[in-house]
Amino acid sequence: MPRTIQVAHSPDSDDAFMFYALAEGKIDTGDLRYVHELSDIESLNQRARRAELEVSAVSIHAYAYVAKDYALLNSGSSMGDGYGPRLVAKRPRPEDPRTALKGLRVGIPGLLTTAYLTLKLYQPEFQAVVMPFDQIEAAVERGDVEVGLLIHEGQLTYADSGFQLWADLGAWWLADTGLPLPLGGNVVRRDLGSAVTTQIARDLQASIEYALAHRAPALQHAMQFNRGIGTERTDAFVGMYVNQWTVDYGPRGRTAVQLLLDRAADAGLIPERVQVEFVGVPPIS
Repeated sequence: MPRTIQVAHSPDSDDAFMFYALAEGKIDTGDLRYVHELSDIESLNQRARRAELEVSAVSIHAYAYVAKDYALLNSGSSMGDGYGPRLVAKRPRPEDPRTALKGLRVGIPGLLTTAYLTLKLYQPEFQAVVMPFDQIEAAVERGDVEVGLLIHEGQLTYADSGFQLWADLGAWWLADTGLPLPLGGNVVRRDLGSAVTTQIARDLQASIEYALAHRAPALQHAMQFNRGIGTERTDAFVGMYVNQWTVDYGPRGRTAVQLLLDRAADAGLIPERVQVEFVGVPPIS
């Protein structure tokens, strides 16, 4: 009898692209049937803390709080390879944005987002104002906050509204570590057991590979979730966050995840040091 697996992810074009084959029944998933639930990433982070979800997208920051219940699937990462969450403001970029941020009100998309964690590593002395990610630019425009920390499509569109780029945290992380910035991943609940977990890992990897091999229809599917950025920018955004890193973290990607959480622990930004466990498709012998 088929078993239903609940899969939760963000209503974004990159996640939609990634899960296209699963959502549209393009690949054989054996006796597993996937039911998709869409929600913003911070809500998913909080629900994963309560172990409500079987498979979910989460921020890498949030993994520090859910590791006892979940393993990180080796496929499905969102890595910023020299780019990532962006700090924007109405005022021109200061000569030293890192110093200028001290004491300023910054609109952030959630306390468990990797964007927030990375910003705390970049400059810990600012006033965080939590709000939905899609309301940050409006808050900057109104003057409710001086600076906004943008994720998702806002990384590509901020200049359209006249905002000035202060810093790209993915570029900063790459310059500092030589590694991509691991922003998000997909986790699987440990109590599903090894057999089901392995099948989920196989199906997710197959879904990503299918989308990359059938880019045009996968992009058409993803366009439903692009929040009005148009075909060209949707393609660019998907390319930023669904690529070779998404198929498999690889050694550098896994090192980046562990280093980010190690630095967070050293800075006292997460409760304890976390040893990341990755679950993937067993190699063919």
